[in-house]
Amino acid sequence: MSKTDVTFAGWDAGRDIVLDPGSPEPLYFQVSRQLQAAIADGRLPAGARLGNEVDLAASLRLSRPTIRQAIQTLVNQGLLVRRRGVGTQVVRTRVARPLRLSSLFDDLAGLGGKPESAVLVNQVEEAGAEVGELLEAPGLTHVRRLKRLRSADGEPLALMNNYLPDGVLDPADDELRERGLYQLLRSAGVRLHAAEQHIGARLATEEDAELLDEQPGAALLTTQRTTYDDTGRVVEYGWHVYRASRYTFNLSLTNGPQ
Repeated sequence: MSKTDVTFAGWDAGRDIVLDPGSPEPLYFQVSRQLQAAIADGRLPAGARLGNEVDLAASLRLSRPTIRQAIQTLVNQGLLVRRRGVGTQVVRTRVARPLRLSSLFDDLAGLGGKPESAVLVNQVEEAGAEVGELLEAPGLTHVRRLKRLRSADGEPLALMNNYLPDGVLDPADDELRERGLYQLLRSAGVRLHAAEQHIGARLATEEDAELLDEQPGAALLTTQRTTYDDTGRVVEYGWHVYRASRYTFNLSLTNGPQ
């Protein structure tokens, strides 16, 4: 493969990726971080080809497993894709905004409310292909599933469902009742970095209505959230429903470039 396979529009992996073997930051993460920066600022636009792992490893004088881990981090984030016979390509650019991630428990406590949680499910179970895809871990064999009813000042507010890769967190029911999930993750040493969240709506099922003290067919807000740590690993996938009569989402918008 030619040198142009690891260069694009003046960007050269061997020249522009600067590694510090003495840094506490793992080498694979140094590579993925600098690749992500090149994608974000347009030096590596959509369609740019990195080539295969062997040549990129040779260019950076690193082992192939190190390069594979760096690339997989960005594949998991949807920034790169591996194509047979082509190599690794940039899929699309993404606006990377550092987020301060918080749970509903944190938000309610911050507003002066009294959050309460009833733990309905807290167990490890087999992870099928669909769950592995949600957690971006195709080889995952087991997953921790959580289901909790969140109330504020004694009134039901939301039904929270979560998948976590087994081993990330092993919470007792008492911990889930007393603290938010993100508090527990941070206490376990997980460094939350970013999330993708989708907001929608649906009508309450019989089960929803009974748990949330609503009528069947009442309007509910829904969210699906995928949360990443600072290495790009998915540490939690959540799908939640909220009483539309008691909960709203507030979004701050700013004027973009004209």
